[in-house]
Amino acid sequence: MQRLFINKLKSWKTGSERMPLLLLGARQVGKTWLLRTFGREFYADFAYFSFDQDPDLASFFEKTKDPKRIIEFLGLLQGRPIVPGQTLLILDEIQECNSALNSLKYFCENMPELHVVASGSFLGVALSNPSAFPVGKVNFMRLYPMTFDEFLLADGSESLLAFASKATTQDPLPDIVLRQLQEKLQVYLLVGGMPAVVKTWTEDRDMEKVELRLSELLLSYEKDFSKHAEKRMAPKLWQVWDSIPAQLAKENKKFQYAKIQAGGRAKEYEDAVTWLVNAGLIHKVKCISKPGLPLSAYEEPSTFKIYLGDVGLLRAKAGLQARTLLHGDAFFTEFKGSLVENFFLQEFVAYQNSTVHYWTSDARAEVDFVVPCPEGTLPVEIKSGTAVRSKSLRLYMDRYQMPRGIRCSPLNLREDGGVFNIPLTLISQWNRLLA
Repeated sequence: MQRLFINKLKSWKTGSERMPLLLLGARQVGKTWLLRTFGREFYADFAYFSFDQDPDLASFFEKTKDPKRIIEFLGLLQGRPIVPGQTLLILDEIQECNSALNSLKYFCENMPELHVVASGSFLGVALSNPSAFPVGKVNFMRLYPMTFDEFLLADGSESLLAFASKATTQDPLPDIVLRQLQEKLQVYLLVGGMPAVVKTWTEDRDMEKVELRLSELLLSYEKDFSKHAEKRMAPKLWQVWDSIPAQLAKENKKFQYAKIQAGGRAKEYEDAVTWLVNAGLIHKVKCISKPGLPLSAYEEPSTFKIYLGDVGLLRAKAGLQARTLLHGDAFFTEFKGSLVENFFLQEFVAYQNSTVHYWTSDARAEVDFVVPCPEGTLPVEIKSGTAVRSKSLRLYMDRYQMPRGIRCSPLNLREDGGVFNIPLTLISQWNRLLA
């Protein structure tokens, strides 16, 4: 397994403005594995401590804020000293201890030579005591499920990735390479990017085991609802969570509270939606009235779509059977648009780390996504097949005098009257291709 995200950690290690790093992400996206691998490969030593596995750690952090005392104590626990400049200190599940979260401020101010990384869940850190948060004293990074490129590496398809990194409109992908990448993407839409599931697939090539692993992950997330949420909110979380596949199966994918249960209203469920967003389990894509800057100023608060954090989890949650892969295009006959849109969204967010919106015009036209770019914004239409008429995209471009729009589809790189087609398999090359 390889995580290309480790390159960001290497840049943090050598950066001139390095502060303690807080790595956030949903549960099970691979934060612990990544940090231990980083410590093992790029430091003389690493010291790993988990506030989830060893709750007694918290009591020591509550007694002192002195970094020297802290690392002396932690060195005694692990049986060897923690040496600034040589040892990477990893504080896992830091959301379990507000005092440890607060200690990052003092590591930044009083021991900047020690490299400290802490990991935590989106939700836990969001719910931490505000007075404990080390404002302005930490660097932030967010880890998402494995990207399609990382899946290719795990799958032993480095040669396909090499072709993808060189493709241009003047020199597009060879047809045989594009076809092979599309076949790999079909598998990725089934498996998704959760590391444990990818590991199961690459080691066993057994879809029954993949289905079991996905079911286990969905069950573990659902157990978190009652474990971490207020008792009154847990039933609402299940209702929102269970409604998402049906919401995305509609032609109009706008999230509707009335689809959760008859008569459902925003005031009953909006806190549950926010909880799921903070937990990193869903992406909330808000509608804009027009592409003005900043986009947030033109959001329509009551109009939004919801996607899952991982396309494999969405496929499993929707009950789509993996065996449909054997029937070629039949795999896409149901739910095809939603799966591919979910894939684009999680790829784009992972690489660009930016907020994504969408646009509608009186329910007559809809642009799947509107994304930021150096010149302002870009409209993006997602197509799961090769029938790529872009009526809504053209309407949007004409109305707002946009010189360029983006279509992501199975087709090769090409320019089509101001619409630039990027293959779905090349989202990782977004910045390079648009440049």
